[in-house]
Amino acid sequence: METERLKTENPLPMDDNSFNASLFTFDLPTIIQKMKSTWTNGELNALILLKKPAKQIVLTALHEGTKIKSFQSYDSITFQIMEGKLKFRTRKESVTLDKGQLLTLHENIKYSLTSKEDTVFLLTIANNSLRQARI
Repeated sequence: METERLKTENPLPMDDNSFNASLFTFDLPTIIQKMKSTWTNGELNALILLKKPAKQIVLTALHEGTKIKSFQSYDSITFQIMEGKLKFRTRKESVTLDKGQLLTLHENIKYSLTSKEDTVFLLTIANNSLRQARI
């Protein structure tokens, strides 16, 4: 099943003070339950938890059989599986991640994903070029 659209929303009201806050907390089980209650077949559902120039954190839900083909991240990324199973492929390797597992991927590597069952994961994107510019 191919993804048809990306539905994103932000769980926190963003105002001028939000970007200066030093602590953000998220009740992930509650957020995941809310995501599932509005989730329809054939749909990838994503919720932006944090969006800063050097880092983004996105909670993503995929229905079983959803495929994301041939994507290349120019930044370092991590996938932390909250629920379900996710098959992850690069040109050289393939691994199936289960609940509780974490995968990291360096920048500039092409990959694809397939959900083996309904799956929820945290995607963290670290913009390496911004971090290196500050050093």
